[in-house]
This record gives sequence, C-alpha cells and structure tokens, in this order.
Amino acid sequence: MATYPTKRLRRLRYNPTVRDLVRETVLTKNDLIYPLFAVTGQKIKNEIKSMPGVFQMSIDVLVEECKEVEKLGIPAVILFGIPDHKDEVGSGAYDPNGIIQQAVRAIKKATKKLLVITDVCLCEYTSHGHCGVLHGEKILNDETVDLLVRESISHAEAGADIIAPSDMMDGRIGAIRKALDEKGFTEIPVMSYAVKYASGYYGPFRDAAESTPAFGDRRSHQMDVANSNEALREAESDIEEGADIIMVKPAGAYLDIIWRVKEKFRMPTAAYQVSGEYAMIKAAGRNNWIDEERVMIESLTAIKRAGADMILTYFAKDVAKYLDKNR
Repeated sequence: MATYPTKRLRRLRYNPTVRDLVRETVLTKNDLIYPLFAVTGQKIKNEIKSMPGVFQMSIDVLVEECKEVEKLGIPAVILFGIPDHKDEVGSGAYDPNGIIQQAVRAIKKATKKLLVITDVCLCEYTSHGHCGVLHGEKILNDETVDLLVRESISHAEAGADIIAPSDMMDGRIGAIRKALDEKGFTEIPVMSYAVKYASGYYGPFRDAAESTPAFGDRRSHQMDVANSNEALREAESDIEEGADIIMVKPAGAYLDIIWRVKEKFRMPTAAYQVSGEYAMIKAAGRNNWIDEERVMIESLTAIKRAGADMILTYFAKDVAKYLDKNR
C-alpha cells in the first residue's frame, strides 16, 4: 500500500472541479421537506420570534407560500395546525373541517405536484398541551391511539399524500395502517416519527405550534436522550406495524442514531432538523458569529451523510435558492 510521499491525499483537493468530481455526499432539492404552520383567519402571516423567517400563516397565505415552494422545486411540505379552539381531547385534530383538513384541500387544489404531508398528533389541539388523552396527569396510550386513527383518516379524506404520526404512542402505526387500508387508502404511505427523543431542541416549535405542556413534560412517551439501542427497537416495531418511512428527530445531535437506523433497516429514512437547531444557526448568523449560509449547508450535508434520505428543515427555501445560485 502506498505511503507518503507517493500517497498524497491532497491531490484530490487542490482543484475545485476535482473536489466536485470526488464529492461523496451531494445535497439536492429532492432531499427537502418544508414544515409549515397553519392558523385560522385571513391574510395572517405572524413571524415566530424564536424562529426568524418562519411564520404562522392563514390558509390563503399558506397557499401562496406552497405555490412558491413548488416553484422552487421543493417536493414536499409538512403541515402543523393551530386551531381556534382547544379542548381536553383535541377534537380539532380530527374535525373534518379542522384547520389542517381545510389547508390540505386548499393546497392540493392550488398546486400540481407538491406532496402534502400531515403531522398526526394531539398536542397542538389539546387544552393541556400533551400528546394524548389524560387520566389525571397520565397519558392513556390506547385511548389516544383511537383518536390518532380518527385524525389520520380525516387527513387522508382531505387529500393528504403522506400521514406522519409524531405522538410516540405504542401501537399507533399498526392501528393507523389498518384503518387507512380499511377505508381504501392503501396507497397512502405512513411516515412514522419512529425515533423521537424528549429533546431540549424543541423549544421554539412550542412557540410556533402553541403546544407547550401545561404541566410536566413528555418523557413518559418520547425517548430518553441517552439511549441508542432503544431507537432500533422503536424503529423495528414501527416497521413491523407497516411504516413506509421512518424518522429520527432531532437530527444534528443524533447523527449516530440516523446512521444506525439506516444501516440496520435500509428503510427510507427521514430526519428532522428541528426548531432549536434552526434557531441556533439563525441566531449565530445574525450576530456574525458564523457564516450562516455555510453552516446551513454543512449541517444539512452532515445529516444526509449520516444516512437520511429526506430532511425536514426550516431552511428548505434558503437551501433551494442556494442550490440554484451555485449550480
């Protein structure tokens, strides 16, 4: 085997065209999914203070946003809804005329090829901010799954292209898959938040979705940040129940988990670059502590390099514009 001075690894780095030629990981628009927040009303575009450049939008504004997203070549959006009314059982989540159901219908009517993914959970719709039905301060797993099934069906009936359960209740993937099939929605994939950690990186999202728990936290159902073998068991369980795509969330602090999940199962794998990751890069960029654009691309390339086939990121539009500019 050759050694220095015959072996010079820098030979493939001197020239930018050579660097492009040997690049192992390439970020493209097809890797991107853009998260969006829908609210009721008209002509509403409220910037989220902890997430500069990200907005809560009424459906009329959201539709125009989706037209731009499609024009930029981003293949998919994922929707989160903030209802006018919240109650103990999150009834707005499975209301046929709920905010997400209305948004899906409007977006599908106004766009041609854009994929509309819907987040399935109850936390944005419950008065207590937790992800399911409560008995005292305990989340009831099976009773919650029943409502998640209703929510999933209502999204499918509205025209959603992919259903994405994010609640982390046991057994919900199998129940949702069974219900979708029984209702004739056999072609709609399920993107499971299979490996979702009880992370501190979600803080800004709680502002965006107005879903901060009224008490306690979500450690009873989201994963312990210290565990990795458990991630494989969670992913395997959801795959066995019928998940078509599995997700790891957050992304940046869990690159090892993305890698292990991809290597183990060879399934289509999504990763969510969450609100806290986005907010930190934006804040550091605005203070001129880092080159925001460069770090944006580097962080997303790392996520793809770890094994993600698709990345949910609030940078999606910025990335698309960057890629157009640097063809």
